[in-house]
Amino acid sequence: MLGFVSLFLMLFLSISSIEEVVDEFHHLETRESEDVFVKNYTLSSQPSILAYVCAVEMKQAKYSFNPIVKLKIFKQTKKKLDSLIKSHPADIHLRYIRLVLQEKTPVVLGYNNNIEEDKVFLRGKLETADDSDYLDLYIHNNTSL
Repeated sequence: MLGFVSLFLMLFLSISSIEEVVDEFHHLETRESEDVFVKNYTLSSQPSILAYVCAVEMKQAKYSFNPIVKLKIFKQTKKKLDSLIKSHPADIHLRYIRLVLQEKTPVVLGYNNNIEEDKVFLRGKLETADDSDYLDLYIHNNTSL
């Protein structure tokens, strides 16, 4: 019984809060730290956390020299993020990450259809005091809002 309790506590304590994931995401500086981030969170059941995994995966396309591979990574990640947003349209993290990615993606890739929609959504969240206020500074610092 004691072994079960110890295992439960270890698993419970290892679960990162979304605030910790957001902070970790914004402090990724190396390819190795990005790889660890993806490895740690790719199996998460939380759509908010998966949004940050998508962003890192898309960023990692730059490490490939092959433009076809880069485009493939971009399309797969875009599809994954758009699917998450379709399933969870009110998730602030999904909208924030999509806006960041769309504003930073070269126009030639055509990933800019939802910029205004996401800005309207995020403006509404910025004007409302809620449990996502820790994200407000990141939104201001990393998007055009």
